[in-house]
Amino acid sequence: MSLTGMQLEVTRNAEGIDKAIATLTERFGDRCQTSLSLREQHGHTTSWLPNQPPDAVVFARSTEEVSDIVKLCAELRVPIIPFGSGSSLEGHLNAPNGGISLDLSQMNEVVAVHAEDLDCVVQPGVTRKQLNAYLRDTGLFFPIDPGADATIGGMTATRASGTNAVLYGTMKDMVLALTVVMPDGTIVKTGSRAKKSSAGYDLTRLMVGSEGTLGVITEITLKLKGIPEAISGGIASFDSIADCCNTVIEAVQYGIPIARIELLDTLTVKSVNAYSKLDLPESPLLLVEFHGSEAGVREQAERFGEIAAENSLKKFEWATDPEERNKLWAARHDAYWAGLGLAPDRTGLSTDVCVPISRLADCVTTTHNDIEENGLIGPIVGHVGDGNFHVLLLTDLNDPEDIAKSEAFVERLNYRAIEMGGTCTGEHGVGQGKMKYLPKEHGAGVAVMAAVKRSLDPLNIMNPGKIVALDAE
Repeated sequence: MSLTGMQLEVTRNAEGIDKAIATLTERFGDRCQTSLSLREQHGHTTSWLPNQPPDAVVFARSTEEVSDIVKLCAELRVPIIPFGSGSSLEGHLNAPNGGISLDLSQMNEVVAVHAEDLDCVVQPGVTRKQLNAYLRDTGLFFPIDPGADATIGGMTATRASGTNAVLYGTMKDMVLALTVVMPDGTIVKTGSRAKKSSAGYDLTRLMVGSEGTLGVITEITLKLKGIPEAISGGIASFDSIADCCNTVIEAVQYGIPIARIELLDTLTVKSVNAYSKLDLPESPLLLVEFHGSEAGVREQAERFGEIAAENSLKKFEWATDPEERNKLWAARHDAYWAGLGLAPDRTGLSTDVCVPISRLADCVTTTHNDIEENGLIGPIVGHVGDGNFHVLLLTDLNDPEDIAKSEAFVERLNYRAIEMGGTCTGEHGVGQGKMKYLPKEHGAGVAVMAAVKRSLDPLNIMNPGKIVALDAE
């Protein structure tokens, strides 16, 4: 790995790009923009990879407009990079070939809510907070919570998950059907509102997590969940990361239906206390939440407390007040920004891995020791109920030695997770940053992925240079 990831050297189709921009400007007017600041925003966002901005940004407002834009770009062989809210972390939005950033944020309507069927239909620019605000009076909610107020389209494209995944699953579990504009501009429906189907290939699952490399998602049919009767939560602090992880492993294996369980190491707790003005115990801790009936959450919490006590629990504090509980989770979601405050003169490189729950303690403790032994700054947080954790590596990009140590650490972390039967990314996705690890994780499966890409996108215009490197073959 390097701080440039797998940013491929490619030939820009300058003539085709110029023609496309002229045609798009004529049709869309000020919805086609070429200012450098806007292009850089759409090419970089929170990624640590070097910026590769598109040549223009076009704001679409309907599936039909997207189809027309894709047809034009296919005719001129111009790359298209779909854009939601720009919260991705692995270079998904960079434009190594130049081309058009297709911004879907103005496609932000909730098309339909079928409360009796527990599903809804939304456009890709709808954000998760917007959707839950819309659903508030129905008694339903959309549970996938990646932290950032990401768009539903972007969450679908990256197969996002987050803090609630241990109970409610990930985007692959919540998406029933999609409308997708294919690389030739054809509009395809991948499924229906039925809760199950065995009719043909599962095109929905193919598109969920495809990161814009196979088509542009323009409508999503989602499952919804009932708002729980009762929610309880708390903070459990321990002497060591191993004690935290072992508590999680035993609670999951025991079958306690935990809704959210998050690990914060000592460094993360210190940064969160400073950033969010909290006074959490400055030792490794778990933030935990239970959903269900009043009696159910009480029973779950009691059993969890017993398991934690068997793993050298230092202190367990209940957060019973909703406002207090929301403040805790807001602080958890701000852990990225809090972590950056630990070393303001350094750049944050956020990376994630996921391992089988039985290997969680081994992987997290080995990673923590790796950070300390190499003199790195890297707070650890994790959605540990499903074996997923993150490291925010703070790197001095003006220090070649620090860069080299950071690069070597990230490589060790990814291969460590894969060797433990896990994955190089539980939820960030591949983009450019994780491409080099796919052969180790998937072996010959990478060639199958490339064959799918070639079949559906023979011109390689859909977010090229991500997931599989057709230009490098």
